[in-house]
Amino acid sequence: MSRKAKVAVVGPSFHFLSGISAYTCRLTNELSTQCDTSVLLLRRVIPRRLYPTAHRSRTADTTLRYRDNVTVLGELDWYWFPGILSALRHLRAEKPDILLLQWWTAATLHTYIVLALAARMIGIRVALEFHETQDTDESSLFLAQAYCRRLMPLLLALVGGALIHSRYDLQLLRRTYGAAAIDRLEVELAPHGPYDHIASPTAETVPAAHDASPTRLLYFGLIRPYKGLEDLVLAFNHLSADQAAQFHLTIVGETWEHWDTPAELVSASPHRRHITFVNRYVSDTEAAEFFRGADALVLPYRRGSASGPLHIAMHAGLHVVLYAVGGLIEATQSYEGAHLVASNDVEALRTALMSLPPHRTQRFIDHTSWSSTVHSVERLARPPATSGVSP
Repeated sequence: MSRKAKVAVVGPSFHFLSGISAYTCRLTNELSTQCDTSVLLLRRVIPRRLYPTAHRSRTADTTLRYRDNVTVLGELDWYWFPGILSALRHLRAEKPDILLLQWWTAATLHTYIVLALAARMIGIRVALEFHETQDTDESSLFLAQAYCRRLMPLLLALVGGALIHSRYDLQLLRRTYGAAAIDRLEVELAPHGPYDHIASPTAETVPAAHDASPTRLLYFGLIRPYKGLEDLVLAFNHLSADQAAQFHLTIVGETWEHWDTPAELVSASPHRRHITFVNRYVSDTEAAEFFRGADALVLPYRRGSASGPLHIAMHAGLHVVLYAVGGLIEATQSYEGAHLVASNDVEALRTALMSLPPHRTQRFIDHTSWSSTVHSVERLARPPATSGVSP
């Protein structure tokens, strides 16, 4: 019998809770069911004053915990010392087959280059798991964009593999960083695994003919320009009074980048009494209540490779209404509850909302799993064969 692969994952801790920190934990725990798994956590990725939100509620907590069989190699801050020396010692002692770096922001670039150099020196394979080409707020800043473009080729030269979540992401990476830099890598394609730690699947139900309760719409996640929440509020505001009475819209999210347009549209809405607005980051316990109380999740993202809220909703079996953009098309292609709408089309979004009430209590089966991700990482941990994309 062949030995288990040894995998070390590097990603953000829960110090500043985010979708990527939740993903890092879920991935690491799933890997630990098949592999000898360790994790190196990034605590303060950037100085606190540079985070794109003024504050984070103390109630923002998660039920996620790393499993007992996961070895924590340490925690690192953006300024490295003294944690970097301990982390490198633990990495050398553990000597995994592969170091899997979670990529979503250029703020990790200097740390990842050092870790990749150290790993290569002691014979550890290195791979990047891509969630973004670069954070959208960073990519709009000239210095941050220039920094990433200058140093990313060095990191890509140090890694031997990549894990992506859609073919759209692969093409985006090739356009962003160059086909030559990406095509030399051993690339594994694995869809995002299910988020089953928030909401449980609901059995399919049939609405009673006399049931006049409203269709419960939910927007959940950070409020940022590319998330398109303002389009949802505009579509809701364009409903007639009788149409709006068929719905209740709940918006749950923390505002980033001073993007106050959605909040202003909510305040001015002619249907304000049909809207609940929770403008903060919520705990997992609160999130579970919001998803249990929803019939449909609406995410009018203007771009996107993946979405944590989408996978929570799919696991719960809810209707999901999305703009047909980026990797979200592939993420929902096997999900019967997906309603894809032409991007940036508020009228089409309003029409999609109006199609929901007759079917609001219908629930669907989520066919995603973590097994393809685990198998992809196991293949990346083996000595390379040839470059290309493995499905």
